[in-house]
Amino acid sequence: MPAHHSGRARTSLPTATPSDRSQRLARALAAMLPGATTARVSQRDPGKTWPSPHLRAYDAHGHQLPVTRAKALTAARWIIRAHPTTDWTGEAHDLDLTTGTLRPAADAYATAGGR
Repeated sequence: MPAHHSGRARTSLPTATPSDRSQRLARALAAMLPGATTARVSQRDPGKTWPSPHLRAYDAHGHQLPVTRAKALTAARWIIRAHPTTDWTGEAHDLDLTTGTLRPAADAYATAGGR
């Protein structure tokens, strides 16, 4: 006899912890952006005057990788939606695609010695 009373299967999935979601997102983005280890996301596309999701991908050496506009928009939206409590209006954030850790881009800049 099923544990639910309606006789139908439950449609809700078990909730995952935020770190599990971040790691799954990082794995999905790493597959979507081959060679990338960091994704920098902001709400300001440098070419636009209005808010727009923007993403740049970087490899392990800090070199920017080419990303199509469609992939960049999609990946930026995924990251922004996965971290709703983050303040996206002020500054860019970096998502480490190996660990799933999100941190302000200014912190990454400071730890790299200003490079």
